[in-house]
Amino acid sequence: MAHQTAGEARTIVITGGSSGIGLAAATAILSGEHGRWHVVLPVRDTARGQEAVASLTAAAAHGGTVEAMAMDLSSLASVREFAAALTGRVESGSIPRPHALVCNAGVQMGTKLTRTADGFEATFGVNHLGHFALVNALLPVLKAPARVVVTSSGTHDPANAGPSPAWSSAQALARGELGPSAESDSTLVAGQRRYSTSKLANLYFTYALARRLPDGVTANAFDPGMVLGTSLGRSLPAPLRFIADHVLPRAPWLLHRVVGPNIRSAPEAGGALAWLATAPELAAVTGRYYNGRTPIRSSEESYDTVRADGLWADSEVLTGVRV
Repeated sequence: MAHQTAGEARTIVITGGSSGIGLAAATAILSGEHGRWHVVLPVRDTARGQEAVASLTAAAAHGGTVEAMAMDLSSLASVREFAAALTGRVESGSIPRPHALVCNAGVQMGTKLTRTADGFEATFGVNHLGHFALVNALLPVLKAPARVVVTSSGTHDPANAGPSPAWSSAQALARGELGPSAESDSTLVAGQRRYSTSKLANLYFTYALARRLPDGVTANAFDPGMVLGTSLGRSLPAPLRFIADHVLPRAPWLLHRVVGPNIRSAPEAGGALAWLATAPELAAVTGRYYNGRTPIRSSEESYDTVRADGLWADSEVLTGVRV
């Protein structure tokens, strides 16, 4: 793309931006209502990424631009290659300095224990370790005013429905070993519990990051609610995947009655995520947790700073990051 300066546009990096909430957030950002932006989508599937770029470009307001760059969160080498390429382009002035890094991509594995290219259990490896490595690799180009937004989930809170987190050490979680409360889990429940535990890790990471960032650079976490019609459950067993993809989106009234009011469409959740990434009124807000656009308290467990600092130190070792 042509040379731009930070005064002309600002860059937002969105993981998981080729579908679901991330695509909806990119659509909202490029609508023109939030200013002029250059959106970068790190994508594992380049063909799918180019489809998203074409769709977003066609709908973008005048002046908004978007591109896809290759990156696989399940490979630390790929994360480092992407970060180095993006940093080089920022330092050369070919794209504006990042205003926001939105860590939105996530996986929820089914019954099979799956591992990343680095040997980590995939849910923890992608949802936490990949983003941990990405954020730390890009910290040198996140200059004030800038922000990091991390998509977590209400599933991290034992007060909500579903298998609650079973915390263990980062090394154990990276091996796929949950805490003692998961000992009697079936393989399906264990997969769901790994997801909720990774979402608790997202909060520990966000709060620890907020304590470490310089003035003018913020970090906040986001709960999109239960979002219908996303690809999050693509690794679930076929019957559950069919229900998630074809049944639940047709029965939101039933979900509101059974699950509760925290159910959103992808455009609703994506619009809230876009607001967190761009809203001027949030420039000084850091270390908070948002349900949609509403700041709330996360679970009591999520404010354990000893655990958070331990996770940070262990994640440095696991990813080879030194901050």
